[in-house]
Amino acid sequence: MSRQREGKTVCVTGASGFIASWLVKLLLDRGYTVKASVRNLEDPKKTEHLLALDGAKERLSLFQADLLKPGSFDKVVEGCDGVFHTASPFFIHSANPQEELIDPAVKGTLNVLSSCSKVPLMKRLVLTSSVVALMYSGSPLTPEVVVDENWFSDQAFCKETKLWYPLSKTLAEEAAWKFVEEKGMDMVTINPAMVIGPLLQPTLNTSAAAIFRLINAPTYPNITLGCVHVKDVANAHILAFETPSASGRYCVAESVVHMSELVQMLRKLYPSFKLPDKCSDDTPIVKYQFSKEKARSLGVNYTPLEEGIKETIESLKEKRYF
Repeated sequence: MSRQREGKTVCVTGASGFIASWLVKLLLDRGYTVKASVRNLEDPKKTEHLLALDGAKERLSLFQADLLKPGSFDKVVEGCDGVFHTASPFFIHSANPQEELIDPAVKGTLNVLSSCSKVPLMKRLVLTSSVVALMYSGSPLTPEVVVDENWFSDQAFCKETKLWYPLSKTLAEEAAWKFVEEKGMDMVTINPAMVIGPLLQPTLNTSAAAIFRLINAPTYPNITLGCVHVKDVANAHILAFETPSASGRYCVAESVVHMSELVQMLRKLYPSFKLPDKCSDDTPIVKYQFSKEKARSLGVNYTPLEEGIKETIESLKEKRYF
């Protein structure tokens, strides 16, 4: 256990989520003491897998906190050297995006930051954002385009095209940068692509569901997405906290694939699966790239996509989703 980490206390918000559960696991593995918030302490689906982690008995405390309640995170972040704010709703379709996505993302982030601003010795806050806060600038995405950390999604474009989840992440990140600038706080954001890999939590998360839904489907959706392994994302968060020179935003994406390529990969790995042969529509396929340089400079090493897909499926099998 590194001296640097021994005796250090950090907080993880939304700890029962897919990325956050792995983050708690890796932080405990590295010797940190972790204060973690969940929405409901009475719900075993949110707590049991965390309490079962190695080191949890000695170094993990769980707290109940509500994103929309000011002051709700005061106790959780108290005495912490660093905070990882991952709590934010993630789903694509919403009947009431303002209430279900935007308010929890924006107000929730500001409530957590407000609690952090009361901790004078806090070294750094690491915010989980997303590549969707980068890539919807309104400019066409083409194979030559490399989306990087200087991009910001355009709010008007997201509203017009009803991209509610990207809008929630963009608004939350912009509000966070404004807040930390005013308060003189040190923040780094991690902007991951679609996160794949094994699940620690018992519930099916949105990105694993996207892969799971391809099996027995009549068609595959005409979408292109960046993909990255959950362990690489959790590790990027820790590197962002531990590296004094880390700053700004880090785009974390191992590869960019069209759904047809994911289907081909699944077909190769699992020949017995019934997988779709055709696309849901015939509009042209959009391909683009994400920059890898800044994340590499932080020390992020990527797990190959095929490995991540295989681990996702094996994990879903283990959890009896098949």
